[in-house]
Amino acid sequence: MPPQSTEQAEAGVRTAEQPEPAKRSVLRDTRFLRLWLATTCSGLATWALPFVLGLAVLERSLTASGLGIVLAARTVGFLLAVPVSGVFADRYARRHVVWAAGLTAAVATPVIAMALGRSVTVMAIAAAAAGAGQGACRPAFQALTAEVVPADRRQQANAAMTFAVRTTTLIAPAATALVATVAGAGALLAGIGVLWLVTAVVPPRGAGTPSGRGERDGFVREFTDGLREARRHPWFLAGLGALTAVIATGYAATGVLLPVVSRDAFGSEAVLAAALTGYTAGALAGAVIVARWRPRARGWAALAGLACYGFAPLGLLLPVHPAVVVAGYVLAGVGIELFNVPWFTAAQREVAPDKLARVSSLDFLLSYGLSPVGLALIAPAVDAFGVDAVLLTCVIVCFAAPAAAAWVPTSRQFGHESP
Repeated sequence: MPPQSTEQAEAGVRTAEQPEPAKRSVLRDTRFLRLWLATTCSGLATWALPFVLGLAVLERSLTASGLGIVLAARTVGFLLAVPVSGVFADRYARRHVVWAAGLTAAVATPVIAMALGRSVTVMAIAAAAAGAGQGACRPAFQALTAEVVPADRRQQANAAMTFAVRTTTLIAPAATALVATVAGAGALLAGIGVLWLVTAVVPPRGAGTPSGRGERDGFVREFTDGLREARRHPWFLAGLGALTAVIATGYAATGVLLPVVSRDAFGSEAVLAAALTGYTAGALAGAVIVARWRPRARGWAALAGLACYGFAPLGLLLPVHPAVVVAGYVLAGVGIELFNVPWFTAAQREVAPDKLARVSSLDFLLSYGLSPVGLALIAPAVDAFGVDAVLLTCVIVCFAAPAAAAWVPTSRQFGHESP
């Protein structure tokens, strides 16, 4: 049996000596609320940039090709920054990394606004910097959460943060469109810069001791140490493989084929709008459920939730009523949060604290970093094999990948077998 972590051993001593005291809600912790506000602002700012740039296309201050260049530059900046941030957030104070990342994005976003309608090149450079800030925040926030929130309240904390992000993405499109009637895209971009400034200055200090204050290895060696730490956890590698496969196929089906099926099979965009809204509503419900749900086999339950994403392409494949398609997306939304929250919590519990940011950077780099590959390949695949064959493949992958991950040792609990 693998050795217990320090947190697990301490929990066992408490159980043996005396009953565990009633848990105080994490929402009453001022330090967590500051962290929650910062992560919410960063999530809203990350979502808002492509939406506002899309409004700029409607205003004719940006062309469609210019939009593609700017968003591609942002993605490149994101992918380059994630592994760098993972190393830096384990080497230095996580709070300082968040500050630098948020400030970078806060400065870059108004530059995008100033270059709007003038220079796509300047916009692309600024977007790459903003993307770097976005990418650098992710692993640093993951590690900072483990420092700010006690172990027994991290699942509730992760659920609260994802609930906030999902809520903002549900109501933000209508709110942004309403604001756009009185303010142009440039003003909205400045507002995104303010969100990043809040992200930079609000988070609390963590409790961890940066490993980088002593002797440091080179960047490559430090990142490799993070890879070795990830390899120590079979459940993590299996879950990451399943998550990457589901996002690459299921997300691609949503991004590319859902609009096509909505138009061709149902004759309107109403199914597209209802399905995307249903997905976000389902994710909100999933976050509420998982905030307190503690299944005995937490890893298997999370992987079952991840497999629910298969219902989304399945509804597009079968000749069903539009309501069934929407219901499939609701199930997908519920399931993705039943996976995400225990997944983040398990990493914060099981991974060595001084390597958590590097392992988290690997998570974001593969799962979300490879999603554009699925988006790029799905259209040629449809041309070569047809919509039905591609959707069937997506369904099989979404159901089979989590099932395969469940067979890997330690996946049952996302860590040690003892509860």
